[in-house]
Amino acid sequence: MSEGVDTVGMDTPPRLAVDRLLDDPETRIIVCCGAGGVGKTTTAAALGVRAAGRGRKAVVLTIDPARRLAQSMGIDSLDNTPRKVGSVGAGDGELHAMMLDMKRTFDEIVEAHADGERARAILANPFYQSLSAGFAGTQEYMAMEKLGQLRARDDWDLIIVDTPPSRSALDFLDAPKRLGSFLDGKFIRVLMAPAKVGGRAGMKFLNVGMSMMTGTLSKLMGASLLKDVQTFVAAMDTMFGGFRTRADATFRLLQAPGTAFLVVAAPEPDALREAAYFVERLAAESMPLAGLVLNRVHGSGADQLSAERALAAAENLEEGGIVDQESGKAGLRDSGDAEPSGTEPLGTGDTAVVDRITAGLLRLHAERMQVIAREQRTRDRFTSLHPEVAVAEVAALPGDVHDLAGLRAIGERLAAGVPTGA
Repeated sequence: MSEGVDTVGMDTPPRLAVDRLLDDPETRIIVCCGAGGVGKTTTAAALGVRAAGRGRKAVVLTIDPARRLAQSMGIDSLDNTPRKVGSVGAGDGELHAMMLDMKRTFDEIVEAHADGERARAILANPFYQSLSAGFAGTQEYMAMEKLGQLRARDDWDLIIVDTPPSRSALDFLDAPKRLGSFLDGKFIRVLMAPAKVGGRAGMKFLNVGMSMMTGTLSKLMGASLLKDVQTFVAAMDTMFGGFRTRADATFRLLQAPGTAFLVVAAPEPDALREAAYFVERLAAESMPLAGLVLNRVHGSGADQLSAERALAAAENLEEGGIVDQESGKAGLRDSGDAEPSGTEPLGTGDTAVVDRITAGLLRLHAERMQVIAREQRTRDRFTSLHPEVAVAEVAALPGDVHDLAGLRAIGERLAAGVPTGA
């Protein structure tokens, strides 16, 4: 049996034992992934708070543009440097948090792997500035770079990663390969050719051998941009291999023992469809899946009253159809039953008001039970496809999480894994 999993009955999926996962000293990296808007950032932060509260030295790396994580942890702001969160650990437990600064991480790579003059030339290059600030896949690649940096420092025994809010959860795995392919691709090698030949000979080679190519590129990109790209490529020449090497090393780190992926989803068809794709992709890449966190699940403490019975009772109260409510209550009053001491008997008008309120509450309960049934059917479709995936269901909260107390509450619900009575 895998770590972090509790078995249950045959009709329900295994339960994800979150505390067992957090307490295991062999667990060094937890990656929270899933579609956008399903609560990955809150889940990652709550896991960090709970892990620190149970004695781990944890750091949470988030890529959340809304910056809600800093506010909920009581930190003025998060940046590219891990900052300690106060009063969350038990014993030696500590929690640090940081927010990925994509451009700053790229700048740090350049500064670390190029000499001073070349680094300054790269950082000042207009094409580099555009690439580092917004090239497709750069954010995901830099998240992998920062994860590798944090793991190499060995200052924390648990790293929790909140993956970027990408169009697709698969982008986190695909982007490093895409950026590496771009940097190693034919287009870059063409632009690199003049620099490799060098000086006037290089320009002569370019003019003679690739006049048609550069003419086309100049029309497509503009002469100024083409020059910026060629200057960038010449300066970055010695670094291209390093990008691919580090991406490959981090990819292997994600496959290694000690890494656990948590797929985060909401009980909605699109989110669970994306979660199913990600589960299948993780299996194809031989990456260790710990389980599924199903956020914002609705429950009820009165689930013995079905939606159908609640609606039928509401209709009886509103229409007096099957049961004559008024005469029935009048009969009770006429039978000699005394009203409670200190209260006035209910008049016909008062009874009608109570009936309307009760009917409204019954209809609200019926709506809740219908939501619960719909979410259950959606979850069951996922578990029928992936019955081996352990699941922790987190009850929906009435409001947003905005402080450490709220994150602790989420952590407790994660550990419980069942939204009964929510």
